Amino acid sequence: MGIMAHSNELLIKQLYKAFSEKDSQTMADCYHSDADFDDPVFQKLHGSEIGMMWKMLCLQSASLEIGYENVHADDKTGQADWSAKYAFGRAKRMVHNKIHAEFIFEDGKIIKHTDHFGFWKWSRMAMGPLGLILGWNSIVKVNIRKQARVNLTKFITMTKNT
Repeated sequence: MGIMAHSNELLIKQLYKAFSEKDSQTMADCYHSDADFDDPVFQKLHGSEIGMMWKMLCLQSASLEIGYENVHADDKTGQADWSAKYAFGRAKRMVHNKIHAEFIFEDGKIIKHTDHFGFWKWSRMAMGPLGLILGWNSIVKVNIRKQARVNLTKFITMTKNT
């Protein structure tokens, strides 16, 4: 008989399984109401913004493929390696982003989620030659982060008004 997975390990797997099924509501339910999320593009998201980000990403990419492995967790912390394949932007450039996620848990939910990936590598895939030339530049990073925040804010506003 195998060892039972920790409940927080199962929570991480539930998050990525839901993402692979584009089930943003189940994803949002994995987070504590006071959770924080951070990655190289979407920075300093808090509370309901996290679920709205996942909803926006699920709705925007028809070609989204999610994979995950190396999921480990205990009572307080966890980690996973996951990947996302999708067509990005108007040019529909294919992106295969490989991400390392770190989690902190509270009350059986994710209270802090930090994703790590190479911004320059992502920008080369997402933006093509422009990303190769400028993706390392801090001004480009700031502009991409600002645009991501603007897009999320617009999405949240549109969703509330429908």
